[in-house]
Amino acid sequence: MTDPAKVRRHAERVRELVASVVRTQIKDPRLGMITITDARITPDLRDATVFYTVLGDAAAQAGTAAALESAKGMLRSTVGKALGLRHSPTLTFVLDNVQDQVKHIDDLLAAARNADAEVQRLAAKAEYAGGAQPYRTEDEEEEEGEEPPSSGAAEDRR
Repeated sequence: MTDPAKVRRHAERVRELVASVVRTQIKDPRLGMITITDARITPDLRDATVFYTVLGDAAAQAGTAAALESAKGMLRSTVGKALGLRHSPTLTFVLDNVQDQVKHIDDLLAAARNADAEVQRLAAKAEYAGGAQPYRTEDEEEEEGEEPPSSGAAEDRR
């Protein structure tokens, strides 16, 4: 069983290495504006999944995916040498759709804001069903001529 902290360190190192190699060594013209967002590695350190985002449309994303696939061998050998492991982990590249998720969350927040505004609008027109103060107060009891109940301690002393 591998130490989880060691796995996290290796995953972070894989992310840094892939980002560095993509920035400096890959000269493929299909490679777009790419950001390596995360890397995860299996506990046996054999398979690594690298998440990336691409600035641009679907054509830029497809071109970047093809460029990463063609450079996978070079990236794997660089990662294997730098990590010093017996087996170089296989690399799998996954497009991280952060922008789509952010847009979806923004849409949900806008819908929640609209629903809150509608509730506030309805609450401004609302009135209490039984009056503003539905409970009797001591002042109202005294006005009706009733005495407030006295404590039994004063009667016990007599």
